[in-house]
Amino acid sequence: MFSKLFGKKKEEGGLKYGPANPNGYGNWSFLGTDMHSHMIPGIDDGAQTMEDSILLIQRLQAMGYRSAITTPHIKYDHYPNNSFNIQQGLHALQQALHERNINFPIRAAAEYYIDDHFIQLLEAGELMPIVDNQVLVEISFMFEPIRFDDIIFRIQTKGYKPIMAHPERYAYYHGNLDAYRDLRDKGCHLQLNTLSLFGYYGRSVKVAAEQILAAGLYDYCGTDMHHVKHADNLQAMLQSGVMTALQQYPFLNSRLQLA
Repeated sequence: MFSKLFGKKKEEGGLKYGPANPNGYGNWSFLGTDMHSHMIPGIDDGAQTMEDSILLIQRLQAMGYRSAITTPHIKYDHYPNNSFNIQQGLHALQQALHERNINFPIRAAAEYYIDDHFIQLLEAGELMPIVDNQVLVEISFMFEPIRFDDIIFRIQTKGYKPIMAHPERYAYYHGNLDAYRDLRDKGCHLQLNTLSLFGYYGRSVKVAAEQILAAGLYDYCGTDMHHVKHADNLQAMLQSGVMTALQQYPFLNSRLQLA
């Protein structure tokens, strides 16, 4: 547990913030690699043009990130992407960065919505991992999937380890810290959306993120970058006292550094 890092409870989530600092608390270089973003242009609800993508990458680089693993949605009813078109988009993005002399290593994985299409890809062994055998997954914001325990077990029997994207945003887990512990115990990594701690997604999500962080249950931290508003808030967050807690936390992002 990491609650001792954060002192006595100051807010509902149990984190004790440092003071706001108009000069900023450094940058995001302590994470090194961002492992959740939507920067391949025109294939989901993230960057829509190549110029959007370049701008977002430049913003990440200016804030201290050294590389990124971008994760387009694969959600069949909305974003029916596949490894072929994702790799095509990645190659075009890498070429555009090269032409602009921007040295920022980037590769692609995917953010998989757990549905029937995902199960088909899982059975075929056609998933795009973040690293090694670890795959980024998300579930409905409205309700937990039926027999979710069985799905997690099925993912693992196929040789993968799930990384649960932004668990603090699933409202049906709020107020139940044991639900997050249970996900960890069943073999899931948990990934914090950075801006959740800044209140970007609302107060209840912020409190849940604080509780999960204070309990030491997160493994990864990702921007979930979609657009310039996210970049602006990440920049503003550097002046927030929550940075002192984030900078002490042993996120696994450091293991993802790209050459």
